[in-house]
Amino acid sequence: MKFKIFIFIITCLYGSFSFALEKPLIRLGVLAFGTVNWELEVLKNEGLLTTANFKLQIQKLANPQAGKIALKSGAVDMIVSDWVWVSRLRASGEDFTFYPYSNTSGALIIPVDSPITKLSDLQGKKLGIAGGELDKNWLLLQAAAQQQNINLNHSLTKVYAAPPLLNQQILTSSVDAIITYWHFAARLEIQGYKQLLDGKSLLKILAINQDVPRLGYVFKQSWANKHKQAVNNFLTSTVVAKNKICQSNVTWKKIIPLTRTDNFETQIKLRERYCAGRVEQWGEVEKQAAERIYQLLRKVSNNKLTGKSKHLQPGTFWDL
Repeated sequence: MKFKIFIFIITCLYGSFSFALEKPLIRLGVLAFGTVNWELEVLKNEGLLTTANFKLQIQKLANPQAGKIALKSGAVDMIVSDWVWVSRLRASGEDFTFYPYSNTSGALIIPVDSPITKLSDLQGKKLGIAGGELDKNWLLLQAAAQQQNINLNHSLTKVYAAPPLLNQQILTSSVDAIITYWHFAARLEIQGYKQLLDGKSLLKILAINQDVPRLGYVFKQSWANKHKQAVNNFLTSTVVAKNKICQSNVTWKKIIPLTRTDNFETQIKLRERYCAGRVEQWGEVEKQAAERIYQLLRKVSNNKLTGKSKHLQPGTFWDL
């Protein structure tokens, strides 16, 4: 009888020990062809997931909206999205939070021989806009123009379309310029087009000199608090992966198939733009700059993007 009790106790202790050692699961939703996949490939190739204190489950998403739905419904634990959306959710009582992923943002692209050389030259032109009327790049472009007493919303012809279609339209001269996502802009640069403005230079026109990430990992704060070490280790491991992509040609060669292009110059340009978006600094100064950007977006969109909240919500940004 005593022996049976001893065996029972040992079995219970072993079960508790095994449970304690079980790695927390992070269910990550990613766009099928997004650059997050580059980092995930490095984590796998370099064996970083084997030694990690978390398990990673990847769910491919059709588009950003599908990611938001999956996150809010609890189908995934984490996606890549923007902090304006996070703040708006927090204002409505949700507890989502944001950690920076990339500083790379969109760009205003024109033909290399275009007569457009400054913001005022866009007046009377046809501008292709990715992301719709509430696209942050488009709103900030309007804010920059307003400083010069230019109302771009009323002084040019707007064409809203998906980035691949906009690329085709500028290639056929159906539009005079486009404001689009960085990787579509990079592909156009190799085809003889140039950036008039990118996200960073646009912010400088608006007297914001800090690099403020537009995109980041978004997840529930309550969930992250329960798995804080695993979440923080995942976030830091993605930084390691990003640095490997930018610093190691051996690592980069394994990523090239994910760029979906056989053109060597395009591959180089994509890597260049991607690496330029590494988050080198993220602290109180950058968070204060985010508040200033928020105010600009709130004003130009007439609260349509930000909601009624006058300021970024406390807790919008996650601290490691």
